[in-house]
Amino acid sequence: MSSNVPQSRHLATPLPGPASVELMKRKHSAVSAGVATTMPVFAARAAGGIVEDVDGNRLIDLGSGIAVTTVGNSAPRVVEAVREQVEAFTHTCFMVTPYEGYVAVAEKLAELSPGDHEKRTALFNSGSEAVENAVKIARVHTGRDAVVVFDHAYHGRTNLTMAMTAKNMPYKKGFGPFAGEVYRAPMSYPFRDAEGIDGKLAAERAIDLIQAQVGADQVAAVVIEPVQGEGGFIVPAPGFLAALAEWCRANGALFVADEVQSGFGRTGTWFAVEHEGVVPDLLVSAKGIAGGLPLSAVTGRAEIMDSVHGGGLGGTYGGNPLACAAALAVIETIEADGLLERARQIEELVVGTLRSLQQRDPRIGDVRGRGAMIAAEFVDPATGRPDGALAKAVAAHAHAQGVIALTCGTWGNVIRFLPPLSISDELLIEGLAIVADGLAASR
Repeated sequence: MSSNVPQSRHLATPLPGPASVELMKRKHSAVSAGVATTMPVFAARAAGGIVEDVDGNRLIDLGSGIAVTTVGNSAPRVVEAVREQVEAFTHTCFMVTPYEGYVAVAEKLAELSPGDHEKRTALFNSGSEAVENAVKIARVHTGRDAVVVFDHAYHGRTNLTMAMTAKNMPYKKGFGPFAGEVYRAPMSYPFRDAEGIDGKLAAERAIDLIQAQVGADQVAAVVIEPVQGEGGFIVPAPGFLAALAEWCRANGALFVADEVQSGFGRTGTWFAVEHEGVVPDLLVSAKGIAGGLPLSAVTGRAEIMDSVHGGGLGGTYGGNPLACAAALAVIETIEADGLLERARQIEELVVGTLRSLQQRDPRIGDVRGRGAMIAAEFVDPATGRPDGALAKAVAAHAHAQGVIALTCGTWGNVIRFLPPLSISDELLIEGLAIVADGLAASR
């Protein structure tokens, strides 16, 4: 951890401070209004569990740049690896003049991803790009067109991945028409499913719909987030993922795990799908993979990945050498610093705190998640209906007090907790106490 950013919350000014106010004026004059921000402050430095703004305010980071800075901002190994690489060369394009870093990342992904089969990897820039390429690969390999996704899913902002994404506002509104041959099935959502709908029954419900409305012989891929991200950190009931994967194997479709938000140590294992003992045919990773540099990957069975014709995969910046250097340093940091275990410790602390709060306040309808990917869902206790206004109010209170807290969920009624794994228990406890204060103030 960089020692020049004190690991304590500090409000030097009301938020936003004057320097951030001036920068926000410049943003409004220069940046598209379509690019919104959660916080009204501008970052100057960050490390560990703290983001410091341009006014000297230090904020507790419970968002990790949306699950990106998993090992902490500017983690020392990452900084050193990128510094060494930038001095060597910044770009050649792997498709023109390849370099070892790309190959080394692919080797590590083969080693770390589930399954002991032979694997191949292709590197890209963003989660959306990787998801879209996973679909391309699945279609080539199977000779089929249909892609099955799920209620509450989020897969990205490209045209195809918007079609795959469930939520309309802000992701899809006004941007259609979208890519075709995308079909939606019901998700296992234990908090909102009817009593008695376990993972097996939820999978049967989804499979029945797929077979009736799509046709098993038309499905190229079933694409699912093992823990849904933007949709509300929904953890499917045990057995749901395994049943879907088994159906895919039996019917010649590919099971694709979208681990963009849930992967790379976030849930206490390298990939969230491991919690269910499922081995995907293709696995998509991004966000936390490179410590803040843009990098994503599709890793899969060798015979599937190699079925694409030469030149069919790639991109000018895909697997940029700086990002590859960062990714190797991220892997080293997770292993050397015991961050998988740290994620499990964070789960115990955050879940324990939130469930204690839930016992006192029935407006917290559900607490769920894995590792350092935890959510609280807010509801009207009389009806169980989603309460997005409450989640928004609690998050706004946290923001004003110097805590970066993010909302999510189909109805905007979920606050998600995504701290960097390098955060201290003290900062976590303080941040959670401020969220609890916001809940109490919203009665």
